[in-house]
Formats: sequence, structure tokens, C-alpha cells
Amino acid sequence: MNSSPSSANCWGCWNNLRCGRRLPHTGSALRLSVLPPSFGLWRLIWCWLVLVVLVSVAGCERKGRAAVGDGLPPVLKIGVYMPMTGDTATFGTSSMGGIRLATEQRNAAGGIRGSRIELILEDDRGQPEEAKTVVTRLVTREKVIAVLGEVGSARSIVAASVCQQKRVPMLTPSSTNEKVTRKGDFIFRVCFIDPFQGEAAAKFAVQDLKLRRAAIITDVKNDYSVGLTKSFRESFTRLGGTVVIEKNYQAGDASFNAQLTGIREAGVDFIYAPGYYGDVGQIIKQARELGIRVPFIGGDGWDSPDLWRGGKEALDGCFITNHYSVDNPDPRVQAFIAAYRQRYGDTPDALAALAYDGAQVLYAAIERANSTDGEKIRDALAATRDFPGVTGTISLDANRNAVKPAVILELRDGSYHYRTTIHPSSDQETEVPNVHGQAPR
Repeated sequence: MNSSPSSANCWGCWNNLRCGRRLPHTGSALRLSVLPPSFGLWRLIWCWLVLVVLVSVAGCERKGRAAVGDGLPPVLKIGVYMPMTGDTATFGTSSMGGIRLATEQRNAAGGIRGSRIELILEDDRGQPEEAKTVVTRLVTREKVIAVLGEVGSARSIVAASVCQQKRVPMLTPSSTNEKVTRKGDFIFRVCFIDPFQGEAAAKFAVQDLKLRRAAIITDVKNDYSVGLTKSFRESFTRLGGTVVIEKNYQAGDASFNAQLTGIREAGVDFIYAPGYYGDVGQIIKQARELGIRVPFIGGDGWDSPDLWRGGKEALDGCFITNHYSVDNPDPRVQAFIAAYRQRYGDTPDALAALAYDGAQVLYAAIERANSTDGEKIRDALAATRDFPGVTGTISLDANRNAVKPAVILELRDGSYHYRTTIHPSSDQETEVPNVHGQAPR
């Protein structure tokens, strides 16, 4: 909408200058051509104003990211991208609960060296392309100094490419697919990775449950599900088990009867289903309706209150690999659970705990770096050792992955119950990274 010339237009022109845009060639109040060349006073005023504008622009550039070596600005902008809507919205809700709690606690304690943390949240709706779009906006327009997210590995993989290219550190609390951190040396995580999670499930099935014949049902469009299937299959076979039958589906399918009928006829001891909670709940419900009574084993992608919508009884006797247990008596864990319940009136799941740990690890790294420079934060993150997290002691290896044990939880009576802990094998122990946190070639 166009308005008539007024003094407001003058301020609009100044704002255009301050933002780096060119002045429109219009008949508005401020026009450089109206100043007589011989009028020295006007020239002096004009030069002074230009100087003020240049200083203001420099100040704007420094507001989000302080210059290297200058310490920290009053406000530290941290980008967060999560699925706040869509099919995996509970992942986003839980994760943001953990991140927000960690941030509030840190700010209440004085922030990071006196600087206040400001979270800038973007909803990627659980879509990889949207994740790429919102993370690009966070690092280019919002000028965040670091990024937290996502849960779903497919979204983290595409977002990691953006952060690596822009040299902005990204830390995912809970994406377990090994491809995520392979995107580059600015990408980190505080959770274990799928090769270990799949191995943990296989060890539990063979060594604890004494099961030898497995079926696998995989979401073939989901990097997380495909990665877990691969690692489980390899580990289970190596331990002496046999994968009798494998079936596929795609997220959002309504009926799984064809796949489940084939599995029923195969006579297996258990079914490995490394999908997300929405589909898995329906798969297990339909399996019980078909008379399949063998246990299901899954991964951390099951961990959601919405899993139980398929029916509590159908899930009884199933198991998942996960990152922590609310039954852990560790005072650090119980203090986190109490604070979370007080803040939100709910019990935190593993995604909330991982997100809480992820935010705390990032803030500790920024404090050590004493800078908003991406490379300095990256190096500080890569040097993370023995961080006392809610989900365990966190040390990052040469590939910027956390090497941690997994817990096995049994599903019973509408809740998760601690069963046992599976530790990484010796070849997965922490390696010492080089100065840039890069993996050895």
C-alpha cells in the first residue's frame, strides 16, 4: 500500500539504509539532490549521519555472532528444529521440553558467562525438505551460533548438510543413524548410534531371551528403520540367530495383514520392528488380532505416549532398546525427573532426557570456547569428555558420536519397566579425536 509523502517516509529511507537496501528513487522527503553542492554544513551533517549508519550496521552484524576472540555477546541465539506437528509430533514435544528446561535452568544460574540463551524454534513438521528449509533460515537469516535437532534421522541428515556447509555446529540429541555425523566435522550427537542399538537388541534376544528365529518388519522409506534393520540382522546372524523372513511397509500404511500373515506362517520366535511409534502400535495390534503371540522387539522410536493407543494389552511382553530409564536411582536422574514433572506435570521420556543432555553439552562447550565462532565451538564440542548426563556419562569419539550403554525396557501394564543394560563391545570404545574433532581417514 502506498502512502503520501511525510516525515515517516524519511525514517523509512533511513531504515532502508541501515538494513543495507538501496533507497527507492521516489519523490519522498529525503533526496540527496536537494542539497546544494556549496552548502558545507549540510555536507558535514551528511557525513556524520553516514558514519552513524555504518556503526549501526556493524553493531547489527555483531549482535548474533560476536567476532572471533571477542568473547560472548549479551544474547546467544541457539536454533532448534523439531517436528512440533505431523506424524511424529510427540518427538518434538518431548525434545523441546528437555531443551527448554535445560535452557531455563542455565539462564537462571547466570546463563553462559553472563550471556542469556535465546532459543529460536522452527517446526519442520516431520518432513526432510522442510527441515532443510527451516535450518537454512536459522543459520542464514537468524544468524544462530549453533543448532539443536532433530530426532528423526532423515531430517537430521539433510539439515546436517546445511550446517556443515555454513560451518555452524549442529548437535542432534537423538538421531541414531550413523550417516548423520558423517556429514562433516561440525555435526555431533549425544546418543548411541544404530550399529550399537541393533547389536544391543540382537544380544538381548539371543543371550537373555534365548530366541533364535526372527522375523523383521521394516519401514523402507525411513533411514532410521532401514539402518536398524541392517545392524540387527548382521549382529543377530553373527550371534547364531536366523532371520527367517523379512517384510516391508511404508509409514502411514493402514493395513499390515499381508505382511503379518506371512510372518505368522513362518513360525518365528519373535519379531523385530524398528519403526516409529505410530505405525508400530498398529502393527502389533493387528498382529495380536491375527493370533500372533510372540514378543516384538523395537528401538527408541517406540518411545512415545501415543504408542499405547493401539492397546496396552497388545504391547505386554514386548521390549525396546532405549537411552535411559526412569527407574534409575541415580540422584542426577531423579533430580531431572522431579524438575521436569514440576515444570510440565508429566514424566520425561528418553527423548526429553537426551534433549536435556544435548542442550547442556552444547552450553558447556560454548562456555569453554568463550566465543560464538563456529570453529571454536566445534572444537570445544569435540573435546567433550566424561560429561555427567542424565542418560549416562557422555564422551564423544573421533566420529563425534557418544559411546554409551543401552537399556532394555519391558512394556507392561501401560508403562516401561527396566530389564537390563547392554554395554558397547570393545571395538566401539571411545577414540581420541584430533584437534578439529574429525574422524581419522
